[in-house]
Amino acid sequence: MLRSSLRCPRVAVPTTVACLLLFTGCSTVIAPVTSRVTEGLTLAVLDHNDPETVRQGAPAYLLMVDAMIAGDPDNTGLLIAGAQLYSSYTSGFVDDRERASRLAERGRSYGWRGLCEEEPTTCDSWQLPFDEFQQIIDSVTAKHVPALFAAGASWATWVQVNRADWLAVADKARVEAIMLRVTVLDEDYFDGAAYTYLGVLNSIIPAALGGKPEQGRKDFERAIELAQGRDLMTKVLLAKEYARLVFDRELHDRLLREVIDADPNVPGLVLLNSMAQAQARILLAESDEYFAE
Repeated sequence: MLRSSLRCPRVAVPTTVACLLLFTGCSTVIAPVTSRVTEGLTLAVLDHNDPETVRQGAPAYLLMVDAMIAGDPDNTGLLIAGAQLYSSYTSGFVDDRERASRLAERGRSYGWRGLCEEEPTTCDSWQLPFDEFQQIIDSVTAKHVPALFAAGASWATWVQVNRADWLAVADKARVEAIMLRVTVLDEDYFDGAAYTYLGVLNSIIPAALGGKPEQGRKDFERAIELAQGRDLMTKVLLAKEYARLVFDRELHDRLLREVIDADPNVPGLVLLNSMAQAQARILLAESDEYFAE
């Protein structure tokens, strides 16, 4: 997870949990003009322990980045920021499915456009046959990791929001291809955030229906290892997405208790960890009912 105020945010996938740094994307593109203000704002959001305050303030920044993109539609930095801002807000703060789908689609569109501007060979590759798409993604080089990750993260959010639609879920193979490429090019990018996405994507479908939950567990555990356990949200996702899917209550409850008992006051992660603890308490309170025989 990021500690720097001059990099874009990591995005968590599920709609019930939050991402970090809704405002960082704006900080990245506005910093040359008002660096002290934006850097201070970023740090304040990172270390804020009241997610509701962030929830209420975020929409103004979404509209601001929309306006900036409208004025400079080919600006890769703005498009990446827009993709991550919309995905962050949707995954962290939007409960209404219809609204979440609309916002996630906007984020995905910005992500695709940003990668296209950054690496023209990817333009319009989203609808190509999978083998052709895979070849294009595998040709993306390390210098394009930020745009590649943003495109994958925003697309993953869209898949997660629309997980009841099997046509949308079918896109997860393409998102996996993107995130696997990120792990090849820069495994440590955002403290292994690509593995968190892979963990969720591999846990969407039960093994009996062709899913890969055991691979998902390995992905989550690798993300936790790379982040040195400081990011409590990944443990919540491992419990919610994997442990519940395979009906492993012992793992589920142990992970959630670890999150609840942890100190959330890690510099740069206070907001995300506070939201992780709130989510952990809800999931743990539901455990008896969920795992009832």
